[in-house]
Amino acid sequence: MLVLTRRIGEEMWIARNIRVTVVAVKGNQVRLGITAPSSVPVARLEQLPKRAEEPPGDSSGGPVPGRYGEGEAKMLGAFG
Repeated sequence: MLVLTRRIGEEMWIARNIRVTVVAVKGNQVRLGITAPSSVPVARLEQLPKRAEEPPGDSSGGPVPGRYGEGEAKMLGAFG
């Protein structure tokens, strides 16, 4: 896991097409703005299917084939 320190208004990039901006910090909550192509699924962990023990992909960020059912794969962006 890469851990970065950012201040309000600062950004970080993932690859060349996903931008994450620190929008606000209030107490122990951090608000992030995420700009990504519509082809990239973005979801909070609690929105993923309950039986998913971890987000799709390994430490390299790639998908894990066969982990989700067909309907769940559609929700997650259909990994092929």
